[in-house]
Amino acid sequence: MLLQFYKYQGTGNDFVIVDNRADNIQLSKEQVAFICDRHFGIGADGLMLLNKHHSYDFEMIYYNADGALGTMCGNGGRCLTKFAFDNGIQPTMYHFIASDGEHEAIIDENGWIHLKMIDVKEVSLVHEATVLNTGSPHYIKPVSGLSNFDVFTEGKKIRYNQTYNKAGINVNFVEWNEDTLFVRTYERGVENETFSCGTGVTAAAIAMSADTIGAHETKIRTLGGNLLIKFNKVDAQHYNNVWLCGPASLVYEGQITI
Repeated sequence: MLLQFYKYQGTGNDFVIVDNRADNIQLSKEQVAFICDRHFGIGADGLMLLNKHHSYDFEMIYYNADGALGTMCGNGGRCLTKFAFDNGIQPTMYHFIASDGEHEAIIDENGWIHLKMIDVKEVSLVHEATVLNTGSPHYIKPVSGLSNFDVFTEGKKIRYNQTYNKAGINVNFVEWNEDTLFVRTYERGVENETFSCGTGVTAAAIAMSADTIGAHETKIRTLGGNLLIKFNKVDAQHYNNVWLCGPASLVYEGQITI
């Protein structure tokens, strides 16, 4: 099969996107893993299908780099919104459906994509870390010297420990740098550090937020670039009106035989 694809990235988190509005593309786990392989395929942190949906502007189907169906991907949602815009789907406000439910998105005058994430309704403290779900499960741990920290080794230890081995968890290490939160993430499904993780930086901003009730904004730095997280803190266990904001762009397009 000759497959038309588009490669997009959002702060270095890169994805293969396939337009499946004709509903004629079915990919096996092995095919997705091959496409995402950086040595033998196109290379990506994940693959997405843009599907039609009778009640929404589109449906987002997300696969991890290992070929398995994934949970919500924040940077992926921003990239898919930009792909939809580039291919003629141009409402004022996007409404789409993903694995974790409904999402909204807008594209501002500077080209940044603002993606509304799900509400967070439970935050747990696990020793020195915080665990919460922002569409995907995340483990947030503050560290010192994050620039030189061994994210792969330490993240893998937590992801595959007795508690998280079966279902997996994304592991984020964080460090404040003045008014900006530096975040590095080991992602399950990729099983490596990625340049950026949208649901991860969202979880990190919430986990590291001050005690103040009300509106918050957190500047984020990742290896792949800068993001902004906005949310409303209702109380220590409940956060709503959560937005992930940042750039997304087309890298290239092409065809691959699979």
